[in-house]
Amino acid sequence: MYDKITPPTTGAKITFNNGEPIVPDNPIIPFIRGDGTGIDIWPVTQKVLDAAVETAYKGKRKISWFKVYVGDEACELYGTYQYLPQDSLTAIKEYGVAIKGPLTTPIGGGIRSLNVALRQIFDLYACVRPCRYYAGTPSPHKNPEKLDVIVYRENTEDIYLGIEWRQGSEIGDRLISILNNELIPATPEHGNKRIPLDSGIGIKPISKKGSQRLVRRAIKHALQLPKHKQMVTLVHKGNIMKYTEGAFRDWGYELATSEFRSQTITERESWILSNKENNPDISLEENARLIDPGFNALTEEKQAQIVKEVETVLNSIWSTHGHGQWKDKVMVNDRIADSIFQQIQTRPDEYSILATMNLNGDYLSDAAAAIVGGLGMGPGANIGDQCAIFEATHGTAPKHAGLDKINPGSVILSGVMMLEYLGWQEAADLIKKGLGDAIANRQVTYDLARLLEPPVEALRCSEFGEAIIKHFS
Repeated sequence: MYDKITPPTTGAKITFNNGEPIVPDNPIIPFIRGDGTGIDIWPVTQKVLDAAVETAYKGKRKISWFKVYVGDEACELYGTYQYLPQDSLTAIKEYGVAIKGPLTTPIGGGIRSLNVALRQIFDLYACVRPCRYYAGTPSPHKNPEKLDVIVYRENTEDIYLGIEWRQGSEIGDRLISILNNELIPATPEHGNKRIPLDSGIGIKPISKKGSQRLVRRAIKHALQLPKHKQMVTLVHKGNIMKYTEGAFRDWGYELATSEFRSQTITERESWILSNKENNPDISLEENARLIDPGFNALTEEKQAQIVKEVETVLNSIWSTHGHGQWKDKVMVNDRIADSIFQQIQTRPDEYSILATMNLNGDYLSDAAAAIVGGLGMGPGANIGDQCAIFEATHGTAPKHAGLDKINPGSVILSGVMMLEYLGWQEAADLIKKGLGDAIANRQVTYDLARLLEPPVEALRCSEFGEAIIKHFS
């Protein structure tokens, strides 16, 4: 089955049932060391994960690690340009769950992103990025502890699908000609718009299936959170891109109010129910005026639509969601993408799970990570129905490779996510405690040490891992 790698002789495979992992006590888990500083941070991560599992389960559970190769390290073993060998793809598919360090991607030309390739090959449609604060972590914000969000980023569509053509290419020019001369003129709402002839051009597909399976996972996650955190916010730019990002929002609401009807409430529905609860005799029109402040300026047709909306909500869910019952449901709302960037800084404690498309989610997850201490403290997971890969969210930082100085927190916390995914919560909690206590005691690597006041002497990458383990007890 394999050309240059050999699986462990002990351990068992993780299998999947209806998108959920079935985990043995001795799972075989492939790992990708990563490029650049992967040489430093992976050994520390493995040591911390193994120590947590041993401490939590006293030998009753254990991970059998399976080294596979992707990126620069793969080229060393398999040959020039063999960044993503079939051996590694076969191993990840075979064993279902993997973890990896950072991988190099050239900018401009050459290979496309290995991270994106892995997501698309294994249909890992949900990129999950928790952003929470560990006390003592230096942050540019006054109250970073107020931010505790999980970004659910659609991973396989949007412009990251990578369907694009270079400026001046034959196919690109043909497509621009067809758009300018046939398709745009045939769509009255586009008016006299034209694509400049010297453009590069790309395609932005957003599908109903892709949108709804992401939102489904986000809502299922919300149902596992404490009541005060059971909220899913659909993040989009639908005011401008109505048929892609606007459709993402609409499909998200459709899923929430059909598949999860008994467990969810939309923000707008909550207003309608609250108005009725506050004034049992309120008329449909009065209720409509309260949920839409611009009601009086609307056309009669639009006013009638909103009144009908109020009537439909009251008729369909008053008995199941009214009289305050909606307060125990998962709240589903939506925000414009540029607004949410502001609000995670000015009103961070109002949000919990942010579900969004690929590009917006890329920006948003990094911005949120910056608030709580940077990408060195930002874990990530890519999850599908038959596979999951956990990963560092930062780059390879090659100038620091081999110096034993980089912060391993991102991969360690991604390992925490992996343990939680396996259902090994006790081991995950040990690492979160150990890492939190190390930081609170100002035992940190150089990236955090240089920002602390007063300054402290930085720990090496390996020393930080040892400090985390010592704080388990």
